[in-house]
Amino acid sequence: MAVMAVVDMQASLLQAVRSIVPPLSHASHKGQAGRIGVIGGSLEYTGAPYFAAITAMRAGADLSHVFCPEEAAPVIKSYSPELIVHPLLNASGDMSSVLEGVSQWLPRLNALVVGPGLGREASQMTNVKHLLQRARERQMDMVIDADGLYLVTQSPECVTDYSRVILSPNAIEFQRLYHKMFGHNPEPSGDMQEQTRALAETLGNLTILRKGATDIISNGQQVIECTEVGCPRRCGGQGDLLSGLTALLYFWARQAQDRLSSDTSLPPSMVACFGASFLIKKCAEQAFNKHHRSMLAGDMVTEIPTAFQKYLELTEQ
Repeated sequence: MAVMAVVDMQASLLQAVRSIVPPLSHASHKGQAGRIGVIGGSLEYTGAPYFAAITAMRAGADLSHVFCPEEAAPVIKSYSPELIVHPLLNASGDMSSVLEGVSQWLPRLNALVVGPGLGREASQMTNVKHLLQRARERQMDMVIDADGLYLVTQSPECVTDYSRVILSPNAIEFQRLYHKMFGHNPEPSGDMQEQTRALAETLGNLTILRKGATDIISNGQQVIECTEVGCPRRCGGQGDLLSGLTALLYFWARQAQDRLSSDTSLPPSMVACFGASFLIKKCAEQAFNKHHRSMLAGDMVTEIPTAFQKYLELTEQ
């Protein structure tokens, strides 16, 4: 009976995700399906923001913007002409110019991903901390991952009591943030669902997508899981794909909120997290079946169209 209950719940959650996918239509115009911004990248890490941004586009976003340091921009541009790359995030530059440069684009974006490949240089952390405040003032939906989570761990007030943010920590990132908020590490044998719920509640009922063999999602009140198996390969970049897709689905869930309320009691953030977790795990499974130990994050990107069509049943109108 317990297994049946889990299967039924997963099926119900997947149906909720399907309900937020905007139909393809000849009457639509560029931008309606989503304009996603990624704040990240550094001299050493150019792949991470690319993977987040290109995943959003492959899943159906119309536009993806990457805000990065000047030295990272030419490299990221070379990966794909589809991305709009802004070399505005210069750690050594005047902070006010960085804030104004990026902030002028915020009204044109539907959701932000903050952190992929950002690095931990102190002045860059300060810049991004102020950008988070600007985004909060605009009531923007955000997904914070990777080095963005390092910033949150150092300065939790950046996100505390802001319910429109999703944090997507892996095991180590979750442990660090949990220790910051509670003064001790989570018990290794403890109830992982309750740990996730408690941390989300303590941070002001934002949403946490705790990555692992089973992804645990909570907004401090409700808890759900994505039990899809995925694959045993743990190559770099998988979390970046997840963050980009989560941001896009978050925007779609917001757009479909009235319809969503009749299908599920879950808020848009949790539906988005489940949908992104499910689809990325399916992409990993498909890519691993083809490439096995040689699988890379780029192989998962190429699986997005097939996985999306198969599991989220896109249809044209």
